[in-house]
Amino acid sequence: MLKNKLHSSNIMLITLIAVLCNILWGTPFPVLKIIYKDMGIISSNLADNITFISLRFLLAGLLLFIFGLLTGAPLFKIRKSQIRLIVTLGIFNTTLQYFFFNIGVNNTTGIKASILAQISIFFSILLAHFIYQNDKLSLKKVLGLLLGFGGLILVNLDKSSEGLLRFSILGEGFMICSGLVSAFAMLIAKKIGKDLPSLVFTCWQMLVGSILLFLVGLGMGGNPLSLHFTPLSIGLLFYLALVSSVAFYLWYAILQHRKISELAMFKFIIPVTGSVLTGLFIPGETLLPVHFISLLLVSAGIIIVNRK
Repeated sequence: MLKNKLHSSNIMLITLIAVLCNILWGTPFPVLKIIYKDMGIISSNLADNITFISLRFLLAGLLLFIFGLLTGAPLFKIRKSQIRLIVTLGIFNTTLQYFFFNIGVNNTTGIKASILAQISIFFSILLAHFIYQNDKLSLKKVLGLLLGFGGLILVNLDKSSEGLLRFSILGEGFMICSGLVSAFAMLIAKKIGKDLPSLVFTCWQMLVGSILLFLVGLGMGGNPLSLHFTPLSIGLLFYLALVSSVAFYLWYAILQHRKISELAMFKFIIPVTGSVLTGLFIPGETLLPVHFISLLLVSAGIIIVNRK
């Protein structure tokens, strides 16, 4: 089992897994754009957006559940107190995070969304300061946070509005909300992981969170039967589900062996991957100098925060 191979001194394995997880998390940005165009889902149709994303995580949860059955994971050995934490994690990590994320990513450019999503790093570091005695803020962390926020602000400068910050609630606002609930989810997962294997609680939180998200979509008027699936969209849906199941399972496994502020530095890989892939595969999306500068600032902030 992966849990037996992981320990705090196995830095190389933890590093490789962290890099892999964040590369995988960077790929959905262009993939979602391709799927929505292929299925004819428009950003203003929030109900269909939410319904589709719930199917993605329901499928991801089912993939983990099947994997757990095949590997003999203790899927049903859960205490009542752990059930409450798993449900809470499902609400934060899947229902709320991807409610905000899925709407936000469709109401801003892929490159801006890929960078704004990483505000969860800074929320995580700030929250860790108040929760963990060995993960306090320091001068270098403050400097890193300022650099990172500078990058997030810079990417919002829109020349078409004469240099003013372009900000919309459904776009940039929802991306920030997604980052905040993601930070809370990371703290909850670290607590649950002390007693449960990551495969077990990742599987159940995805199933619970996706079902709640599906109900939200239905309440907004979504209808899964009205979604126009094509062979391309079905294939990409399975890819997204596989990415989510693998990345979250591995991430929560290594989360138990590193400080939150140390592990969070690897998330700078997400905007790099998302920006490059979006610029390469999405028509109308281009990499501009301001985006490279923003990526450098965000990356520098993360590295300074965690540099020994």
